[in-house]
Amino acid sequence: MKKLNLNKLCSFCSATAVALTISVTSMQSVAETLRLSTPVPPSHIFSKVSTKFAEDLSARTNGDFEIKVFPFGKLGSDPENTLMIQTGAIQFAVIPAAFMANREESLNAWLLPGLFDDVAAAGAATQFSTAKEMLAELDKQGMVGLGYVFAGMRHLLSVDPISDLKEIKDKKIRTFPGPIFNDWWLTFGAAPTALPTPEIAPALTTNLLDIVDVDLDLVTALKLYQQAPNLAITNHMAFPAIMVVSKKWWESKTAEQQTVIREVFAEAEAWGIKAQAIAEEKNLKMLKDAGVAITKIDKSSYADSTAEIRNKYVNKTPLISEFYEQVKAEK
Repeated sequence: MKKLNLNKLCSFCSATAVALTISVTSMQSVAETLRLSTPVPPSHIFSKVSTKFAEDLSARTNGDFEIKVFPFGKLGSDPENTLMIQTGAIQFAVIPAAFMANREESLNAWLLPGLFDDVAAAGAATQFSTAKEMLAELDKQGMVGLGYVFAGMRHLLSVDPISDLKEIKDKKIRTFPGPIFNDWWLTFGAAPTALPTPEIAPALTTNLLDIVDVDLDLVTALKLYQQAPNLAITNHMAFPAIMVVSKKWWESKTAEQQTVIREVFAEAEAWGIKAQAIAEEKNLKMLKDAGVAITKIDKSSYADSTAEIRNKYVNKTPLISEFYEQVKAEK
């Protein structure tokens, strides 16, 4: 009888040990699940590039790096995501360069009005030495800049038709909260208004907004054309975001792991630029088919305002000036 009890006890201990091992392994697996936050819906290019990056990195490392993508600000706003990246609470985030420009002034270079004609031209500039230097500057912010993700060029979606930027005087325009955006729209006498993305559609419906400064991905993803059925094609500004990594987490990885992560994102970055160039045409066709009234405003009609803002910002830092000169040299 004693021998039987001892056998039972041994079996129980073995089973318990196995269960504990499985439990601990599961806990470790959960703890190692990486999080990537984006500020836009899943159908937006920022989220699509993030998903591709996550899937490709898992495949390349045989599942050693598993990233879960949280779109549409589910983990927090841009300021909250920045703080979580700095503290290591999350490992990856796509943060608009326009927001990060409040912390690293050189990033305003990407937002100079009239600088790029299309997404392909802006995407090519990611390979400039100055573009790489801007990413390196983020080290001081407790993060590592892997590269860029581009939304479409920015245009104007409005309740009433716009055929000339002079017509937006005294109009309330939703734009990204940042000095260069405010300065840009104030040159036309408009009233820049900052609103969270989910509040744009209701604001258009209740006449709290007249116009939205926006990329076509967001227009189609949120169906903003249902509240504002007029689109003015302006291509007035590019709108990149940056894939950032928590420096605290990054430094815990080996040099080999860091290299793999950089390589995989470089491929996702290039894929995203090509995909967005194609998406611009598809989005425009979709909006035409949806009955949106589309006009085109030539850049020459607002050249004076472009020069005014460019002159104000291009010499703020040597890096902005150098980047501007590199872009001009390629035209």
